[in-house]
Parts: sequence; C-alpha cells; structure tokens
Amino acid sequence: MMDLSERSKEIELMDGFQGTENELELVLTDINRVNAVLGGNAITLEAVFRLLRKHPKKSYTILDVGCADGNMLREIALRARKAKIIIKLIGLDLNDLSLVIAKKKSLKFPEIEYLNQDVFTLENMDLDIVITTLTLHHFRDRDIPKFLHRFSEMASIGVVINDLQRSRLAYYLFRAFSVIFIKTYTAKHDGLISILRGFKKKELQNFADQLPNIDHQISWKWAFRFRWVLQK
Repeated sequence: MMDLSERSKEIELMDGFQGTENELELVLTDINRVNAVLGGNAITLEAVFRLLRKHPKKSYTILDVGCADGNMLREIALRARKAKIIIKLIGLDLNDLSLVIAKKKSLKFPEIEYLNQDVFTLENMDLDIVITTLTLHHFRDRDIPKFLHRFSEMASIGVVINDLQRSRLAYYLFRAFSVIFIKTYTAKHDGLISILRGFKKKELQNFADQLPNIDHQISWKWAFRFRWVLQK
C-alpha cells in the first residue's frame, strides 16, 4: 500500500519537459480532455463568476498563474462574452512552448494576453482576481505560503485555487480512467504523480492559518478536487 501521509516529492515529467511543440500539445490536449470529462474547469468558473457578481465593476482583470495552453482563460472569455462582461485576461507561464500553443489557440480572443514571467517579478498591475489550476501542487510546502501571500497581495477581489486531493481512491480511479481517456504516457504518468503531490484539507488549512486577515473557503469538489477561495 502506498504511503499518503505526506505529499510526494517525485518530479513530474512536465516540470522538465524536453519534447517538441507537437508532443506538448498532445499532452495538454489529454489534460484538457480530463478536465472536460470530469468537470474540473467548471469548479474554477463557478467561483470566478460568483466573485464577479459579488463585486460589480465596469471591467475586470484576471491573472491565471500556470496557464499552460490557456484553456481556462478561453472558457472564462467565452462565458464573459455571453454575460456581456468586459474582461481582460492574462496568462502567466514559464514554459515557452506552452505559451506558443496558447497564443495559437487564442487568436480569436483579443481579450487574452500571455506572459513568460515569474509571478514574483511581475510588475504591479491592477488585478481583480488571481486564479491557478493544478499548479499549486507543483510547489514545495515551504514555498506555498510565499506564493499564497503573493497571490493575495496582487488580487483586489480574491484568489481562486483549484487543485487535487491526495487520495488512494483518486489514484486508482485515475489509473483506470486513463486507460480509456488519456493517450500520452506523460499525461498518464504525471496525472498519478499529481495526485500523490496533492493535498489533504488540513494541510490547506495549515497554509491558510499563515495568512492573516484573509478569509478562506476550502471546498471539496468532484472529482477529488479542492476549490480554495481567498478574499481579503
């Protein structure tokens, strides 16, 4: 039996990806398919638009940290268009190939721009919401409070984090799920490692306790996700 008492420190293949643009696009397509089938993006979308309704403004700016190919940003853009909400979306990622793919897929989305930059060196800008999806688990425990503080500092309205629950059931269900729905070895391998690097709710609460004057809402969502909303 695997030991899930602590987060795994195993490195995911995507953290040091050395393949071609086409190979990366296949992996990201797999990841997007998983999110579509299991409703992963809807978790973030629901929270983002609830915050927008709660804080009415003429326009909004949202930053996505670890945006990959921009799939989440395009979904937000489409929903904002339907709701006639004026919105500016910024995708941040440190993988050049991911951003090349993101820009190609976002040619019909002038409201989206992409930056290859570290979140800590990003110049000050007026941001309403910061989101990050399946990115927090890539960070080490000792670094997570620094990232959370930075996210909260940047966002005038709130932060929406969508990440994985570390669960034995999730691990074995994903392994079975990947046989049918995932084509690339990298996505199959990293999906399992991501779960082992995921979180228990009490761990997220411990991180939350290190952020004074921040209101936290940590909710479990299907499929084995935590949605964590931070507001000043």
